[in-house]
Amino acid sequence: MNKQQKKNRLLTSIAIILASLGLTYAPLPGLNTETTVTVVSGSELQEILPELEAKFEAENPNIDLELKYQGSQDIVNKYIDDGNDFTPTVLIPANGEIFKELESRWRSQNNSEPFYNKPEPIAKTMLVGISWPERGRVLFPNNRFEWQRLKDAMLTGNWEKIGGKLEWGSFDFLTTNPTRSNSGQLTLTLFAKSEIGGGNLNPVSLNNFQVEFLFDLVKRSVYLPPRSTDILLQEFITRGPNEADVATVYESIALHRWEQSQTTQGRAYQIYYLDPTIETVSTAAIASRNVSDKTAAAARE
Repeated sequence: MNKQQKKNRLLTSIAIILASLGLTYAPLPGLNTETTVTVVSGSELQEILPELEAKFEAENPNIDLELKYQGSQDIVNKYIDDGNDFTPTVLIPANGEIFKELESRWRSQNNSEPFYNKPEPIAKTMLVGISWPERGRVLFPNNRFEWQRLKDAMLTGNWEKIGGKLEWGSFDFLTTNPTRSNSGQLTLTLFAKSEIGGGNLNPVSLNNFQVEFLFDLVKRSVYLPPRSTDILLQEFITRGPNEADVATVYESIALHRWEQSQTTQGRAYQIYYLDPTIETVSTAAIASRNVSDKTAAAARE
Protein backbone atom coordinates (compact mmCIF):
# COMPACT_ATOMS: atom_id res chain seq x y z
CA MET A 1 0.00 0.00 0.00
CA ASN A 2 1.53 3.37 -1.05
CA LYS A 3 1.43 6.63 0.90
CA GLN A 4 -1.54 8.06 -1.00
CA GLN A 5 -3.57 4.91 -0.46
CA LYS A 6 -2.82 5.11 3.26
CA LYS A 7 -4.02 8.72 3.33
CA ASN A 8 -7.16 7.85 1.40
CA ARG A 9 -7.98 5.10 3.88
CA LEU A 10 -7.53 7.52 6.79
CA LEU A 11 -9.78 10.10 5.16
CA THR A 12 -12.40 7.41 4.63
CA SER A 13 -12.21 6.49 8.32
CA ILE A 14 -12.72 10.13 9.28
CA ALA A 15 -15.71 10.44 6.95
CA ILE A 16 -17.29 7.33 8.46
CA ILE A 17 -16.94 8.75 11.96
CA LEU A 18 -18.38 12.11 10.94
CA ALA A 19 -21.38 10.53 9.27
CA SER A 20 -22.00 7.95 11.96
CA LEU A 21 -21.83 10.38 14.86
CA GLY A 22 -24.11 12.79 13.03
CA LEU A 23 -21.67 15.67 13.32
CA THR A 24 -23.52 18.13 11.11
CA TYR A 25 -21.77 21.13 12.65
CA ALA A 26 -25.07 23.01 12.93
CA PRO A 27 -25.28 25.50 15.84
CA LEU A 28 -27.37 24.14 18.69
CA PRO A 29 -30.41 26.28 19.50
CA GLY A 30 -30.74 27.27 23.14
CA LEU A 31 -27.08 26.70 24.00
CA ASN A 32 -26.00 30.18 25.00
CA THR A 33 -23.34 29.02 27.43
CA GLU A 34 -20.42 26.76 26.73
CA THR A 35 -21.02 23.05 27.26
CA THR A 36 -18.16 20.63 27.77
CA VAL A 37 -18.43 17.26 26.04
CA THR A 38 -15.76 14.80 27.18
CA VAL A 39 -15.10 11.94 24.77
CA VAL A 40 -13.30 8.91 26.20
CA SER A 41 -11.97 6.73 23.39
CA GLY A 42 -9.78 3.72 22.94
CA SER A 43 -6.40 4.63 21.51
CA GLU A 44 -7.24 3.15 18.09
CA LEU A 45 -8.87 6.53 17.26
CA GLN A 46 -6.20 8.72 18.84
CA GLU A 47 -4.87 10.03 15.54
CA ILE A 48 -8.29 10.65 14.00
CA LEU A 49 -10.35 12.35 16.71
CA PRO A 50 -8.18 15.50 17.07
CA GLU A 51 -8.91 16.34 13.42
CA LEU A 52 -12.61 16.15 14.22
CA GLU A 53 -12.19 18.18 17.40
CA ALA A 54 -10.78 21.27 15.66
CA LYS A 55 -13.46 21.36 12.99
CA PHE A 56 -16.27 20.60 15.40
CA GLU A 57 -15.31 23.37 17.82
CA ALA A 58 -14.91 25.86 14.98
CA GLU A 59 -18.45 25.16 13.82
CA ASN A 60 -19.91 24.76 17.33
CA PRO A 61 -18.36 27.56 19.44
CA ASN A 62 -20.69 26.80 22.37
CA ILE A 63 -19.31 23.29 22.76
CA ASP A 64 -15.88 22.53 24.23
CA LEU A 65 -14.87 19.07 23.05
CA GLU A 66 -12.35 17.35 25.34
CA LEU A 67 -10.65 14.13 24.25
CA LYS A 68 -9.38 11.48 26.65
CA TYR A 69 -7.79 8.13 25.76
CA GLN A 70 -7.78 4.90 27.74
CA GLY A 71 -7.40 1.21 27.04
CA SER A 72 -10.83 -0.18 26.18
CA GLN A 73 -11.03 -2.34 29.29
CA ASP A 74 -9.97 0.65 31.36
CA ILE A 75 -12.90 2.60 29.88
CA VAL A 76 -15.27 0.01 31.36
CA ASN A 77 -13.53 -0.39 34.70
CA LYS A 78 -13.08 3.30 35.40
CA TYR A 79 -16.63 4.15 34.38
CA ILE A 80 -18.19 1.41 36.53
CA ASP A 81 -15.93 2.24 39.50
CA ASP A 82 -16.33 6.01 38.99
CA GLY A 83 -12.55 6.14 38.83
CA ASN A 84 -12.11 9.13 36.49
CA ASP A 85 -11.27 12.63 37.67
CA PHE A 86 -13.61 14.00 34.97
CA THR A 87 -17.16 13.26 33.82
CA PRO A 88 -17.24 11.14 30.65
CA THR A 89 -19.92 12.17 28.16
CA VAL A 90 -19.24 9.88 25.21
CA LEU A 91 -17.60 6.47 25.55
CA ILE A 92 -15.92 4.87 22.51
CA PRO A 93 -14.28 1.53 23.33
CA ALA A 94 -12.82 -0.68 20.62
CA ASN A 95 -15.89 -2.85 20.12
CA GLY A 96 -19.51 -3.35 21.03
CA GLU A 97 -18.86 -6.46 23.13
CA ILE A 98 -17.15 -4.26 25.69
CA PHE A 99 -20.36 -2.24 26.01
CA LYS A 100 -22.26 -5.45 26.78
CA GLU A 101 -19.88 -6.06 29.69
CA LEU A 102 -20.28 -2.46 30.86
CA GLU A 103 -24.07 -2.66 30.66
CA SER A 104 -24.17 -5.95 32.58
CA ARG A 105 -21.95 -4.65 35.36
CA TRP A 106 -23.85 -1.35 35.50
CA ARG A 107 -27.25 -3.05 35.85
CA SER A 108 -25.95 -5.26 38.67
CA GLN A 109 -25.21 -2.10 40.68
CA ASN A 110 -27.80 0.43 39.49
CA ASN A 111 -31.50 0.72 38.72
CA SER A 112 -31.00 3.00 35.74
CA GLU A 113 -29.91 2.90 32.11
CA PRO A 114 -26.14 3.22 31.55
CA PHE A 115 -26.53 5.18 28.27
CA TYR A 116 -28.71 7.94 26.85
CA ASN A 117 -28.73 6.19 23.50
CA LYS A 118 -28.19 2.76 22.01
CA PRO A 119 -24.45 2.23 21.32
CA GLU A 120 -23.69 2.96 17.66
CA PRO A 121 -20.82 1.51 15.57
CA ILE A 122 -18.69 4.32 14.13
CA ALA A 123 -15.36 3.02 12.78
CA LYS A 124 -13.90 -0.32 11.78
CA THR A 125 -10.36 -1.64 12.08
CA MET A 126 -8.57 -4.95 12.60
CA LEU A 127 -5.62 -6.44 14.43
CA VAL A 128 -2.37 -6.57 12.45
CA GLY A 129 1.23 -7.49 13.12
CA ILE A 130 4.20 -5.16 12.60
CA SER A 131 7.94 -5.78 12.43
CA TRP A 132 11.06 -3.98 11.29
CA PRO A 133 11.72 -5.17 7.70
CA GLU A 134 15.04 -6.96 8.17
CA ARG A 135 13.75 -8.89 11.16
CA GLY A 136 10.44 -9.62 9.46
CA ARG A 137 12.20 -11.25 6.53
CA VAL A 138 13.90 -13.66 8.95
CA LEU A 139 10.91 -14.37 11.18
CA PHE A 140 8.33 -14.55 8.40
CA PRO A 141 10.28 -15.70 5.29
CA ASN A 142 7.06 -16.24 3.33
CA ASN A 143 6.02 -12.64 4.04
CA ARG A 144 3.09 -14.00 6.03
CA PHE A 145 2.53 -13.56 9.76
CA GLU A 146 2.66 -16.97 11.47
CA TRP A 147 1.81 -17.48 15.15
CA GLN A 148 3.93 -20.64 15.32
CA ARG A 149 7.00 -18.75 14.12
CA LEU A 150 6.30 -16.08 16.73
CA LYS A 151 5.97 -18.72 19.45
CA ASP A 152 9.24 -20.40 18.38
CA ALA A 153 11.02 -17.04 18.56
CA MET A 154 9.64 -16.39 22.03
CA LEU A 155 10.72 -19.86 23.18
CA THR A 156 14.29 -19.43 21.96
CA GLY A 157 14.43 -15.78 22.97
CA ASN A 158 17.39 -15.14 20.70
CA TRP A 159 17.60 -13.99 17.08
CA GLU A 160 20.77 -15.92 16.23
CA LYS A 161 19.02 -19.21 17.05
CA ILE A 162 16.23 -18.56 14.54
CA GLY A 163 18.40 -17.37 11.66
CA GLY A 164 18.99 -13.75 12.63
CA LYS A 165 22.23 -11.92 13.27
CA LEU A 166 24.17 -12.24 16.51
CA GLU A 167 24.13 -8.49 17.06
CA TRP A 168 20.32 -8.43 17.03
CA GLY A 169 20.44 -9.93 20.50
CA SER A 170 17.27 -11.06 22.27
CA PHE A 171 13.87 -11.39 20.63
CA ASP A 172 11.39 -8.79 21.86
CA PHE A 173 7.65 -9.09 21.30
CA LEU A 174 5.20 -6.35 22.33
CA THR A 175 1.48 -6.50 23.00
CA THR A 176 -0.78 -4.53 25.31
CA ASN A 177 -1.95 -5.52 28.78
CA PRO A 178 -5.03 -7.70 28.14
CA THR A 179 -6.60 -6.63 31.45
CA ARG A 180 -6.64 -3.01 30.25
CA SER A 181 -6.65 -3.04 26.44
CA ASN A 182 -8.78 -4.76 23.81
CA SER A 183 -5.88 -5.34 21.38
CA GLY A 184 -4.09 -7.43 24.03
CA GLN A 185 -7.24 -9.52 24.45
CA LEU A 186 -7.53 -10.00 20.68
CA THR A 187 -3.87 -11.00 20.46
CA LEU A 188 -4.27 -13.73 23.06
CA THR A 189 -7.49 -14.90 21.41
CA LEU A 190 -5.90 -15.34 17.97
CA PHE A 191 -2.73 -16.82 19.45
CA ALA A 192 -4.74 -19.37 21.43
CA LYS A 193 -6.94 -20.28 18.45
CA SER A 194 -3.82 -20.94 16.41
CA GLU A 195 -2.42 -23.10 19.19
CA ILE A 196 -5.48 -25.39 19.29
CA GLY A 197 -5.83 -25.56 15.51
CA GLY A 198 -8.62 -23.04 15.03
CA GLY A 199 -12.21 -23.15 16.18
CA ASN A 200 -13.91 -21.27 18.97
CA LEU A 201 -12.44 -20.86 22.41
CA ASN A 202 -14.40 -22.14 25.39
CA PRO A 203 -13.70 -22.92 29.06
CA VAL A 204 -12.41 -26.38 28.16
CA SER A 205 -9.97 -25.16 25.49
CA LEU A 206 -8.81 -22.27 27.69
CA ASN A 207 -7.88 -24.81 30.38
CA ASN A 208 -5.95 -26.83 27.80
CA PHE A 209 -2.31 -27.29 28.82
CA GLN A 210 -1.11 -25.90 25.48
CA VAL A 211 -3.09 -22.69 25.93
CA GLU A 212 -2.07 -22.29 29.57
CA PHE A 213 1.58 -22.78 28.56
CA LEU A 214 1.18 -20.23 25.74
CA PHE A 215 -0.34 -17.58 28.00
CA ASP A 216 2.43 -18.13 30.52
CA LEU A 217 5.02 -17.79 27.73
CA VAL A 218 3.52 -14.48 26.61
CA LYS A 219 3.40 -13.24 30.21
CA ARG A 220 7.07 -14.11 30.71
CA SER A 221 8.14 -12.70 27.34
CA VAL A 222 6.36 -9.32 27.38
CA TYR A 223 7.88 -6.98 29.96
CA LEU A 224 5.54 -4.34 31.39
CA PRO A 225 2.88 -4.47 28.63
CA PRO A 226 1.50 -0.98 27.86
CA ARG A 227 -2.04 -0.02 28.88
CA SER A 228 -3.13 1.04 25.37
CA THR A 229 -2.30 0.28 21.74
CA ASP A 230 -1.10 3.75 20.81
CA ILE A 231 1.26 3.89 23.79
CA LEU A 232 2.63 0.51 22.67
CA LEU A 233 3.21 1.74 19.11
CA GLN A 234 4.95 4.90 20.28
CA GLU A 235 7.26 2.74 22.41
CA PHE A 236 7.85 0.39 19.48
CA ILE A 237 8.91 3.30 17.26
CA THR A 238 11.05 5.00 19.90
CA ARG A 239 12.84 1.84 21.01
CA GLY A 240 13.38 0.55 17.48
CA PRO A 241 15.12 -2.69 16.43
CA ASN A 242 16.98 -4.64 19.13
CA GLU A 243 14.51 -3.46 21.80
CA ALA A 244 11.21 -3.91 19.99
CA ASP A 245 11.08 -6.46 17.15
CA VAL A 246 7.47 -7.54 16.57
CA ALA A 247 4.14 -6.26 17.89
CA THR A 248 0.40 -6.62 17.41
CA VAL A 249 -1.58 -3.38 17.01
CA TYR A 250 -4.66 -1.99 15.28
CA GLU A 251 -4.39 -1.34 11.55
CA SER A 252 -5.75 2.20 11.99
CA ILE A 253 -2.93 3.20 14.37
CA ALA A 254 -0.28 1.32 12.36
CA LEU A 255 -1.23 3.32 9.25
CA HIS A 256 -1.25 6.63 11.12
CA ARG A 257 2.19 6.19 12.67
CA TRP A 258 3.84 4.49 9.69
CA GLU A 259 5.52 7.69 8.47
CA GLN A 260 6.63 8.52 12.03
CA SER A 261 8.54 5.23 12.16
CA GLN A 262 10.29 6.16 8.91
CA THR A 263 11.31 9.55 10.33
CA THR A 264 12.39 8.24 13.73
CA GLN A 265 14.24 5.06 12.74
CA GLY A 266 15.20 5.81 9.13
CA ARG A 267 13.01 2.93 7.96
CA ALA A 268 9.32 2.17 8.30
CA TYR A 269 7.98 -0.97 9.94
CA GLN A 270 6.22 -3.54 7.79
CA ILE A 271 2.55 -4.27 8.38
CA TYR A 272 1.43 -7.92 8.26
CA TYR A 273 -2.23 -8.73 7.77
CA LEU A 274 -3.22 -11.68 9.94
CA ASP A 275 -5.15 -14.61 8.51
CA PRO A 276 -7.44 -15.10 10.25
CA THR A 277 -7.73 -11.78 12.02
CA ILE A 278 -10.40 -10.22 14.23
CA GLU A 279 -12.20 -7.14 13.03
CA THR A 280 -13.09 -4.66 15.75
CA VAL A 281 -15.72 -1.94 15.41
CA SER A 282 -15.31 1.11 17.64
CA THR A 283 -18.71 1.81 19.14
CA ALA A 284 -19.97 5.05 20.72
CA ALA A 285 -22.60 5.75 23.37
CA ILE A 286 -23.58 8.77 25.47
CA ALA A 287 -23.03 8.00 29.14
CA SER A 288 -25.84 8.68 31.61
CA ARG A 289 -23.91 9.16 34.88
CA ASN A 290 -23.76 12.85 35.86
CA VAL A 291 -24.49 13.92 32.25
CA SER A 292 -27.25 16.53 31.94
CA ASP A 293 -29.86 16.51 29.18
CA LYS A 294 -28.22 19.62 27.70
CA THR A 295 -24.80 17.99 27.60
CA ALA A 296 -26.28 14.82 26.10
CA ALA A 297 -27.91 16.96 23.38
CA ALA A 298 -24.55 18.56 22.65
CA ALA A 299 -22.92 15.13 22.48
CA ARG A 300 -25.48 14.00 19.92
CA GLU A 301 -24.26 16.74 17.61
